[in-house]
Order: sequence, then C-alpha cells, then structure tokens
Amino acid sequence: MSTVPGLGAETEELAREAEEAEASHERDDQRAGRSPGQIAWERLKKDKVAVVCSIVVLFFILVAIFAPLLTSLQTVDPVTGVKADPYAVHPELVDLNGFPKEGITSSHWLGVEKGIGRDLFARWTYGARPSLIIGFVAAALSTVIGVTMGLVGGYLGGVIDRAISWVVDFFLSLPFLLVVIAATPIIELRFGARGSLTAEQTSNIRFWLIISLLVIFGWMGLARLVRGEVVSLREREFVQAARAIGVPTRHVLFKEILPNLVGPIIVSASIAVPAYITAEATLSFLGAGLVEPTASWGRTIADAQNSFQSYPLWLWPPVIGISLLVLALSLLGDSIRDAFDPTTRR
Repeated sequence: MSTVPGLGAETEELAREAEEAEASHERDDQRAGRSPGQIAWERLKKDKVAVVCSIVVLFFILVAIFAPLLTSLQTVDPVTGVKADPYAVHPELVDLNGFPKEGITSSHWLGVEKGIGRDLFARWTYGARPSLIIGFVAAALSTVIGVTMGLVGGYLGGVIDRAISWVVDFFLSLPFLLVVIAATPIIELRFGARGSLTAEQTSNIRFWLIISLLVIFGWMGLARLVRGEVVSLREREFVQAARAIGVPTRHVLFKEILPNLVGPIIVSASIAVPAYITAEATLSFLGAGLVEPTASWGRTIADAQNSFQSYPLWLWPPVIGISLLVLALSLLGDSIRDAFDPTTRR
C-alpha cells in the first residue's frame, strides 16, 4: 500500500499548532484576569457532552416539577370516567388474571399497573420526584458538612484534626446497606408502635431517614479531599500574610482558602448526586426505602421484576428513567471535572 510523503510531518505540525493555540488561549485567559470558574464555564458551554447531559437532567427536573400538568394531559378514561392519578386504584381496568385489558391508550400513555390498574405514566412522572429531591438535597447537605469538616480539620490540625479523622475512619468502616436495613425499623418504632403508622407516615419517615443516612455516610470523602487541599494551602504566602496581620480564622477559611477549592467541591457534588439517586432506588428496590403508596422508580422496579416476561411495559419506564438520569449526571460530573482541570483539553 502506498504512503503519502510528508504526511507524518504535516500531522505533527498540525498537532503543535493546536497545542500552541490552546496555550495561547490559556495565556489570554490569565492576562484577562478570568477566574477558574469563568474558564470552566466557557469550557462547559463548548462541551457537547455536557450540553446534552444538561438537557437530559433538565428534562427530568421539569418532568418532576410539572408531573400534575403532564398527567392531566391524558384524556379521561372511558371506563372509570376520571383523569389518571398515581394513587387511584382501578381494578376494573384489569382482567381476572390481573393483566390490563388494554395497553397504551390516550388515557394511559404507558398503560396501567398489573393487578390494581394504577396509571403507569402518572407513577413514572411522580416517581421522579423522590429520586431528584433525595439526590440533590443529600448532595447539598453532605457537601456543606464535608467542606466544613475538611476546612476546620485541615486548618487547625492537632487534636481537632485527629478527632475528625477518627470520625471519618469510623463511618467508613460501617457497612452502609446493613446500617440502613437495621436502622429503618428502629427509627420507625420511635414514631409509633408497629402497625400503628399509616403507609403515608411510614413513607415520609423513610424519606427523611434515607436523606439523613446518605448525608451521614456521604460527607467523609469530600472532607478528606478538602482537608488535604487545606493542609497545602495553609502554608501559602497569602494565608500566612493574612494570619500575620491578625485576620480572623473564619475570614481566612471562607475568604482566603475556600475560593481556591470551588472546583473540587463542585466536581464532588456533581458526582455525588447520581450516586445518591442510585442509592435511593436500590434501597426502595430492597424494601428498605420508600413504600406504597408513594410513587418511586425503585419501588416500581421491585414490584414489576417478577412480571417482566409477561408484562415488560411495567418495568421498562422506571429502568430507562433511572439509567438515563444517572448516566447524564455521571457524564456531566466528568465534564465538570475536566472543565476545572487545566491539564485536560476537550
């Protein structure tokens, strides 16, 4: 096979020109006084993967917010004479064997639930709410705790640093799933005797319990990351100068050190959200999370798994929803990490 003379040299020359152009852009950003956050934002806007993933995440957020509006767009069911509702049971829509009498219709865009006839589209739209709320709230709270613990431990050092490190090691040694499964019935008994709580009360208790446990077990990784960065930053000239002129410790931590940690903190939070959403779905699937009648993707998957071969429409919507949402959030987190990393070129 013939080769084109000089093709390798031309390729190397083009690569050098691209690197020089990238270096020139970085020097221009530095000369213009642009912050790392502004540079990262510009990179994200040019990253097609980040843009597509942001659109997917925004889509699910809008679905969760406007779930009542979306379900109201379905026509009135000719059998029941009512609009679709995520909690209303309609056994008249299923046959004697529990199978739906009709599939996808204008009244039920994803069909109805096997056995009890609840609208699956309404269950899907409302099921996005707990996953997103738990994911974002737990990520926000664990980020605040992790940043605070890392700042305090890394800056003060000594006994305080050793105590925080001991707490981190202690919680990291505990198995998360076993703690959740063991703690769930104990916490429920604190609010009432077994059987005295309604299904809605039980689900509300578990909702806040899942958030609390995710926060308790989720702040340690970020605390370690922040502590390591603070240990190196506290010896820098600008921190030493601030301490020398008597700047209060709180001002040094939150005005001098914290702005230099925005990138790692945002990256950690963006990666934590999909992890927490997956954890909520897993706990609901295992029976330690949300319970009926609360709509939950994990709960729907658990109910539909045994009927996959006979009625796959029941299982696929929540599986696709969780997969797309977690994949989009994970790729968006990777894009954010690369945007804040000056050594990457995307």
